[in-house]
Amino acid sequence: MKTTANLLNLGIVTSTVPLPNPPEHQQTSDLDTPLKRLCQNAMSGEEIITLLQKYWMLPQLQREIILDAELDSVICSSEETFSAYKAFYHKYQINSDDDRAAWLERNKCTLQQFEHSVLRTIKLDRFKQSTFGSKVDSYFLQRKSQLDRAVYSLLRVKDPYLAQELFFRIQDQEATFAELVKQYSGGQEAEVGGMVGPHELSVPHPALAQRLLSLQPGQLAPPLQIADWFVIVRLEKYLPAQLDTVMRVRLIDEMYEQWLQAKLNQVPIDS
Repeated sequence: MKTTANLLNLGIVTSTVPLPNPPEHQQTSDLDTPLKRLCQNAMSGEEIITLLQKYWMLPQLQREIILDAELDSVICSSEETFSAYKAFYHKYQINSDDDRAAWLERNKCTLQQFEHSVLRTIKLDRFKQSTFGSKVDSYFLQRKSQLDRAVYSLLRVKDPYLAQELFFRIQDQEATFAELVKQYSGGQEAEVGGMVGPHELSVPHPALAQRLLSLQPGQLAPPLQIADWFVIVRLEKYLPAQLDTVMRVRLIDEMYEQWLQAKLNQVPIDS
């Protein structure tokens, strides 16, 4: 039995009251937690899958496994490997072997895992280019109508008769579009005088996007019903999409994500 000392005189024993035991849940948590069992490789595969599903991490793990299988055959040149290591070291401020050892320790990572991570980015870039680079032109033409951008004026009300009246007032130049928007429009566009964009034509409601495609710059369209609204729109500027370097990278990434999603759909996991 443990003893406790007088708080005023540490040399005098005043009682033999036993110290309380820690709560039962604390003892249990110290001995058996999911985190501890995971770190000690004591967790079953079924438990790991359950945890991945619980935290919505299973799809990401599937993505990485699928990708590793594809990247395994990608070979990097010595110049590419050097550039990859140089970029990685610069990003994480690794300037010596000691810095690298500290980075490995902080990230609980082996040297083999470290090398895998360094080369993975450049391998992925090469994979994307070799797999989808030759398909960009045709994919751009397929997507162009959605990638084109437009600047337009928008006014919307819920009364069809008011919408018709406002349309004629704008058409007859009795009032400006911006004036009527601020007075009557029921959307956020009222705060900016009705001016919207530039937006890609995939952003507006499909019916509105189709209407914009039918207009010439400066042309006003009659009221169009979309859900509960009656919309008056005028095309201000049309900005065709260009297949420049930025757009090319974006479209390659789109095709890559579509390919990866198709692969994921082929490997369902039972609940």
